[in-house]
Amino acid sequence: MLAEFDLPKEIVDREVKKMTMISPTNKEVQIGQTLKDHEYIGMVRREVLDDFLRKRASENGAHLINGLFLGMQLPQKKGESYVLTYNDYNSAEGASRTGEKKTLEVDVVIGADGANSRVAKDIGAGDYEYAIAFQERMRIPDDKMEYYKDRAEMYVGEDVSPDFYAWVFPKCDHVAVGTGTVIDKKGIQKYQQGIRDRAAPRIAGGEVLRVEAHPIPEHPRPWRVKDRAALIGDAAGYVTKCSGEGIYFAAKSGRMCAERIVTNSEKGSRMIDEYDLKEYIREWDAKYGATYLVLDLLQKVFYTTDAQRESFVELCEEEYVQTVTFDSYLYKTVQGNNPVGDLKLGWKTLTSLWKNNNKKPDAMRTLV
Repeated sequence: MLAEFDLPKEIVDREVKKMTMISPTNKEVQIGQTLKDHEYIGMVRREVLDDFLRKRASENGAHLINGLFLGMQLPQKKGESYVLTYNDYNSAEGASRTGEKKTLEVDVVIGADGANSRVAKDIGAGDYEYAIAFQERMRIPDDKMEYYKDRAEMYVGEDVSPDFYAWVFPKCDHVAVGTGTVIDKKGIQKYQQGIRDRAAPRIAGGEVLRVEAHPIPEHPRPWRVKDRAALIGDAAGYVTKCSGEGIYFAAKSGRMCAERIVTNSEKGSRMIDEYDLKEYIREWDAKYGATYLVLDLLQKVFYTTDAQRESFVELCEEEYVQTVTFDSYLYKTVQGNNPVGDLKLGWKTLTSLWKNNNKKPDAMRTLV
């Protein structure tokens, strides 16, 4: 994403080159040795990334409005404008910050307003299942922060999530400790306590700086385009299974949609229609549809029971798995075109699943 979107490295808090996968019994597998010298996973704070993108958009001619989108009136006949209603906070004064209600007429709407998209609701895009992600930003003692300076941890187990993973990710001067779930959203606090307990030896003495919770889409919405309105990012449901990543796909879908509008409108000289916007959807599905299907399958296979999660972590010891996993994550397409490697991995997966589903679980290990 840094290269493709010309982002400065200064916005990256941490360059993660080590990833520790931790099983339900605290078996630790170190992955990352297949990374090349120039490769890393960039950890950023959204407030920093978003601020940079907003300022750059403004410098390139975008008109920024600090406001709250309330809804829109759809065109009643061909060629009519969309009428957006919003509270404008730019001119707001005092502590109440209620804003001034205004309207704006536009030809095209790109809904980039997140998982709870009001644009999606207004155009009848349909609902989707979603996960709740919960995390605490935590400042930990310097000696513990040193351990996380270029390392991220992923924990799996029924105690930290029944269908996802929990994490400790490094930020600038603190860590983010969190978890997520689809099937037991009401139990999210229980799973957050689970990751706190499991990671306790490494985050003990931490001070909570901020608590964050967000809905994460589990699959694309039934409809992502209607007339001259399109959805991108979380509003469209572009978040991958297994990893729960959405930032790159939000940026990429925004660019693909915008480029299609510029091209098909002949740089603004003709009005586009639904067919023009659906070209962006077709291009998106052709490029990333397989990635979403494969990751969905992997999540269903490995995130269901603790025995299967043990197998998932075991398989991460394989160099071939690490290569395919990191390449797929870093370059956003499903990797793996080695038939022999794929066959060996398939056999090891089956034998590991059989073994872990038919034996007594190992004793719980102690993290150091």
